[in-house]
Amino acid sequence: MTDNSIANETAERTPSVVIENLYKSYGSKEVLKGLNLSVYPGELFGFIGKNGIGKSTTIDCMIGAKQFNSGKITLDGFDIVKEPLKAKSHFGYVASEPSCYEVMTGYDYLEFIAGIYKISEGEFVKNYTYLCGRLKLDLKELKNRISDYSHGMKQKICLVASLMFNPDIWILDEPTVGLDVMTVEELKKMMREYADHGKTVFVTSHNIELVSRICDRVAIINNGTVAALYDLNKEPNRRLQLGKLFVEMYGN
Repeated sequence: MTDNSIANETAERTPSVVIENLYKSYGSKEVLKGLNLSVYPGELFGFIGKNGIGKSTTIDCMIGAKQFNSGKITLDGFDIVKEPLKAKSHFGYVASEPSCYEVMTGYDYLEFIAGIYKISEGEFVKNYTYLCGRLKLDLKELKNRISDYSHGMKQKICLVASLMFNPDIWILDEPTVGLDVMTVEELKKMMREYADHGKTVFVTSHNIELVSRICDRVAIINNGTVAALYDLNKEPNRRLQLGKLFVEMYGN
């Protein structure tokens, strides 16, 4: 399936991610002010904005890590507030900073994740072996405690864990932080392939070049809402202009 065919089909599909009129405040500071967004299966979606503008807050609300003031978020049709366990069973998540049980070995952690999602032993071995191979994570390292891993290796183990159960939605918040160039290139391929297989990939990144090259659509958040939404398949020139559009958005 080509990028253009993916873009054309989204209009006929049911969104996998729906955010409706989302408000979130920290005390008296309003961060999200009625944010609306729909993302579709088969789409690699970029969500960008300057520091402190609400990208990670939006994701935290999406995954159920933070309560929001009002609005609604559904993932594969499940309300993250009313049906949190069902909603969470449909996405894999990677934070900007590795988040895992560092007292465990890499293998024990992946086995723990497999148990949560009730993955069979055969599927577990097949999946982690394949994913570690893609990300060049030496299987011998899985015997060591995660606390002994480098930052990049911790991020790799989190990436593997996020895909262990083949989720419908893959949510990545600045996933390239701490990764070497070769791993970043492989991760880009994996994100594109995942979307091309009918899954949803939702990614935030400060790397505008990365977003402009691999994403189907891109939203720029400003003043607590989606201030701009670009279809990079229908308007390919936007890929080259995205950096400029980003700067102009914030008046710098």
